[in-house]
Amino acid sequence: MAVAVTVVCFGAPSYAASLSAPVAQLYSSVSIFPPSANSMTVCYGFVCRRRETFSFAAGDRRALTHIMAAGRSSAAAERAAVQRAVVWFDRRIGPVLGTDKRVARADFRARDDAHNFDCWDTTRNTTSLLLILQGWKLLKFHTVGDPHYRGNVVALQTPHNTAVLVERATRAEWVVDLWPRGYGQKPDVMSVAAWVKED
Repeated sequence: MAVAVTVVCFGAPSYAASLSAPVAQLYSSVSIFPPSANSMTVCYGFVCRRRETFSFAAGDRRALTHIMAAGRSSAAAERAAVQRAVVWFDRRIGPVLGTDKRVARADFRARDDAHNFDCWDTTRNTTSLLLILQGWKLLKFHTVGDPHYRGNVVALQTPHNTAVLVERATRAEWVVDLWPRGYGQKPDVMSVAAWVKED
């Protein structure tokens, strides 16, 4: 496994030219590059204060290809496969970073930034993973969408953000939200319309 602290980027990221402004902002706001064809910066420690580069080995790509193959029959099946792919990545990177100790809904109040993701971290990491799956042609029914945000102080809804998939046929937007779940658990996958009403 090739994991190294991100200090310098070697070569231009392959996805950078095709990113929407909101997706590009996920990376530029914390001074990291978007994912390349086979590697990504993994953010943790709350707002990417800690980061490591993860390079996908041939075995990793085979595992993800196998997981995503189960979703080839329909858009709903593909979303279920994406859930499993996110769980696979969470378990793959957890022992490397120490995030196998992470808890659901972590933020600065958890007082354990060395082992946790906040929602900014999970949004970046999930978006990066989705971009890599898309680049590998493993997404048949969806494309990677812009991240979505919610938060209404008047309604006592706390601020939160998430990665998004867009269904090709219907243009419906679906969140892929790992932050509310603990280590190794499936991320929430639901319509953006339903997600924005949650707390």
